[in-house]
Amino acid sequence: MIQAITNSFRLPDIRNKLIFTGLILIVYQFAAHVPVVGVDRGALDALFQGQSGGLLGVLNLLSGGALQNFSVIANGVYPYITASIILQVLIPVIPRLEALSKEPGGREKIEMYTYYLAIPMAVLQSVSQIQIFNSMGGGQSIIPGFGSDFLLSATVIIQMTAGSMFAIWLGSLITEQGIGNGLSIIIFAGIAARAPQSIATMLGTSTQPLFNLIVFILITVVTIVVVVIIQEGVRRIPVQYGKRVRGRKQYGGASTHIPLKVNPTGMIPLIFAQSIITFPALIVNLFPDGNMKTLINDTFGSQQGFVYWSTYFALVVGFTFIYSDIMVGNQNLAENLQRNGGFIPGIRPGRKTQEYILKVTRRVTLVGALFLGIIAIVPGVVEFIYRLLFPNEVIAGSANNPALVLTGSALIIVVGVVVDTLRQLEAQLVMRNYDRFIR
Repeated sequence: MIQAITNSFRLPDIRNKLIFTGLILIVYQFAAHVPVVGVDRGALDALFQGQSGGLLGVLNLLSGGALQNFSVIANGVYPYITASIILQVLIPVIPRLEALSKEPGGREKIEMYTYYLAIPMAVLQSVSQIQIFNSMGGGQSIIPGFGSDFLLSATVIIQMTAGSMFAIWLGSLITEQGIGNGLSIIIFAGIAARAPQSIATMLGTSTQPLFNLIVFILITVVTIVVVVIIQEGVRRIPVQYGKRVRGRKQYGGASTHIPLKVNPTGMIPLIFAQSIITFPALIVNLFPDGNMKTLINDTFGSQQGFVYWSTYFALVVGFTFIYSDIMVGNQNLAENLQRNGGFIPGIRPGRKTQEYILKVTRRVTLVGALFLGIIAIVPGVVEFIYRLLFPNEVIAGSANNPALVLTGSALIIVVGVVVDTLRQLEAQLVMRNYDRFIR
């Protein structure tokens, strides 16, 4: 790996791409420190001090600290990701979109629609994010006057929407002129930039800094190893192509396979589940005080306890199966095989092939779903262990939890981006006859 990176700098064009990618990431980090107009820093700091290890801490880590500054790019590139997921779900539902995706140039049009849909998603996320912050702050507004002052509200929404589109544009520049997938690298850079401060906060506020550091290193190493194994794990379905004779030449007859990944969904089910599980605590704040409101706030608002973590686990597993089925359906594997003269030995082409692929996918996805579910509840397991070992240590929903310094979703992103980027670097070197450096 190190040798491949070193040799990349020996080629001027690859070196320029790496430098360009680094400059774009620097610009993104500068933008992450430009606050939205009208932000009350006192209310914002107080909110993060009380919620540093919960949902806000996770979102802040994934945004590279832009959320804690309530920067103009506090939404990051997630409006585009949300828009992309929505269109992926709608393609098999809306016949016109499904037909468009199969036409020549159809994918480019759907990509354009994704950019258009990202704009209203950014507006919706901006408003929702401010309202969530206000509800978590106990009624203390982080932007005084938002909602009542039309000019201020419009200015804030326009700034955050423009910031999101600016971040998406930076990601597109990296994809086109740099190395790797731009949006993924921007998220990765935000996580990497925020991680040292999160570690320092954990060590500075904990009564057991050395033990916390050891637990953090152990969790990180084990998680990275397991993530690499699961992310790279595939189930190969054999495929045979029939022989075709044209004139005096014979074509086809080759054998290949369909690689079905153990975890085809990445960290998306974790984000979905985290978003859904926060809804009860947000909605209940709209109703008068009572026993039910207190119970829901204690369970889902504090983000701790057996009910919370078991519900979180079930949501992650469920979303993994749902999103995996959607992805397999969008790929039209059975139809593409039949069109190209391919078939799975022992399985009839067409509908039977699609049912077989879906059946195998669900069996393989079970391992990936359980993996993501366990990754999601690691903070809860650490919280339970700490309660037994250190009863006086405040760890529930706080930055003292070593499992919340780098969450499972963050590590999945980091590992995935590093592996994909290195593969692209190696491919670039091979194309330029530098394959002797890669072994």
